[in-house]
Amino acid sequence: MVASRQTALAGADFDTWLNTLQVQWSPAQIEMVRRAYALSGEPELAVADLLADLGMDHETAATALLHESTASGQWGLSRLRDEFGPAVAQMVDGLIKLDAIGELHQSSQHVGRQLESLRKMLLAMAQDLRVVLIRLAMQLHTLRQLGQRPVEEQQRIARETLDVFSPLANRLGIGRIKWEMEDLALRYLAPPVYKQIASALEQRRADREHYIARAMEELRDHLQEAQIHAEVSGRVKHIYSIWRKMQHKKLFFEQIFDVRAVRVIVDTVNDCYAALGVVHTLWNHIHREFDDYIAHPKPNGYQSLHTAVIGPEGRTLEVQIRTADMHRHAELGVAAHWRYKEGGAGPGAAAAQQIAWLRQMLESREEETDDGDLLERFKAEAFQDRVYAITPKRTIIELPQGATPLDFAYHVHTEVGHRCRGAKVNGRIVPLTYELKTGQQVDVLTTKTGGPSRDWLSPHLGYVKSNRARAKIRQWFIQQDQEKSIAAGRTALEREFQRLGARNLKLDKVAERLGFTKPDELFATIGHGALTTSQVVARIQDLLPQAPPAAESLLVVRKPKMVESGKGDVQIRGVGRLLTQMAHCCQPAPFEPIAGYITQGRGVTIHRQDCANLLALANQHSERVIEVSWGETPATYPVDIMIIAHDRSGLLRDITSILANEQVNVLGANTLTDRETSIARMGLTLEITDVLQLSRVLDKIGQLRNVMEAYRKT
Repeated sequence: MVASRQTALAGADFDTWLNTLQVQWSPAQIEMVRRAYALSGEPELAVADLLADLGMDHETAATALLHESTASGQWGLSRLRDEFGPAVAQMVDGLIKLDAIGELHQSSQHVGRQLESLRKMLLAMAQDLRVVLIRLAMQLHTLRQLGQRPVEEQQRIARETLDVFSPLANRLGIGRIKWEMEDLALRYLAPPVYKQIASALEQRRADREHYIARAMEELRDHLQEAQIHAEVSGRVKHIYSIWRKMQHKKLFFEQIFDVRAVRVIVDTVNDCYAALGVVHTLWNHIHREFDDYIAHPKPNGYQSLHTAVIGPEGRTLEVQIRTADMHRHAELGVAAHWRYKEGGAGPGAAAAQQIAWLRQMLESREEETDDGDLLERFKAEAFQDRVYAITPKRTIIELPQGATPLDFAYHVHTEVGHRCRGAKVNGRIVPLTYELKTGQQVDVLTTKTGGPSRDWLSPHLGYVKSNRARAKIRQWFIQQDQEKSIAAGRTALEREFQRLGARNLKLDKVAERLGFTKPDELFATIGHGALTTSQVVARIQDLLPQAPPAAESLLVVRKPKMVESGKGDVQIRGVGRLLTQMAHCCQPAPFEPIAGYITQGRGVTIHRQDCANLLALANQHSERVIEVSWGETPATYPVDIMIIAHDRSGLLRDITSILANEQVNVLGANTLTDRETSIARMGLTLEITDVLQLSRVLDKIGQLRNVMEAYRKT
């Protein structure tokens, strides 16, 4: 858009502006933009005009018009949601959040890694990609008006543009915005350099235009002879790119090849290479000055053929060759996607490619993408596993999705993590298990001394998400006294086995099956946090100790004749079709060692192998004991647990909330409270799928306030 058009917009009303546009908005869509214009008092049309020129939709233009009045408090987001819909309200809210980018940039101290985090954070905070495009248009409009501001502010905004917004425009492939931003920023950051290059270009403008016209005419003639349909035009070289090339290659202005440049637009990719052949036949190619960005696109999806030749009169000339579709994406980048949407057609290969490079560029990963909705894929792929939180000193910390204040503390410094005892998020106290969100400011509350808790390593409790924090916590425990670690590990493992009702377990066998030469090594590993008790349970489910030797000799192992499944979950070997039922005395849970006992008239009763009743029956009727095993897809089974706690209001609600989150059904409940001591004993019968789920549930209930014990009844 030329400067004269921007000047004309200064005093234009809505209808005058609308008449200058070439958009395909419906009457209802135009009415939405008109209402946004009216609601905003005296809005600035320039930003909305920039967005319309990029081919953006009516919601994007309405958002640009509504931002300033909403940010100043004239209108609330609830009113915008009612009048303009949730999409516009969400975009306005996103723009208001991004207003803090300038402040964060000033505190970034221009450190490369911090600036990269700032760019990623800007994109992550924008739940709708159109918010980023609006913010880019706002920055460009600010640059166009920058001459009216103080010199210090001019340089601050120009530096902010080159550090944050120009790289974003480049990543999104929007060359039209990128080049103008960079030229304007250079104009205020280095006025002498800008004027020198601009003056050199102007002095040679007439000669250059005459030369380019001659080269274009000669090239058109040869393309027509080759029967290649093409549009040949002169290409404007941007001042900033000339300066960058002079800096990087240490060249003088006269040595820059592409000051004189032409662009060839053809119909197909095959025509691109055919046209390249015509160019190289017509003029001599300069060695090492050819780039094939069609076969090897730039990270932002840019495609074109670039070559430098010795043109007419022996002067260097750059030629760019691309298709019309490639040219549209070079100018508009991701914004070109909305042109497809307005036309009702699918995004096509070019739009799909725009998404492929987003992931590669932002996260340095290579993953294929399909042709789904651009916005949803952008959110799902680019930032599904990252969160960007801010320290009180305005430093941005990049963390995995689901990270907690503890993860944040350990990322800041190991000792801060060790001594962390609480946290504030945006000034409000939150639990250490709170999941951080992008853009939140975190203030870690620490003690002067102390260390981490072993509970922080339990995956069930959700204290830490990042491997970095988990490794630091484990290292701390490793460095502690070995004897204390052994004692703590033994206590933790024995308590876990006792809580799960697993009796007669031989700890030396457990240690051996887990790869330890003696139990103390296993205890120490648990004690310093490298192994959790839940991991032990998970790894020995099918290796749990058998019943005592006397009972083992009574179990009959027969060659299988057939496999039956009485309830679809227990396989019984060596017998016919028999009814099965779970023993009420021991209530075996899935994957615990089990045995079957053939009853008189009630089929086979399934017991745990260490069940006292089974052992007694086996001594009397050994022939009735048969081998059974769990099937591949167990259902749920009843298990009795006991909870002992100091009674308080909301205790039952908290317990049932845990059970609901774990998708555990409660078959029965019995609560008895001693009024003198206020001790509550709560017996629950739960439907669980396996011992691991039971361990998780008992872990989480045991962490509730006032709960003293939570264990399985035996």
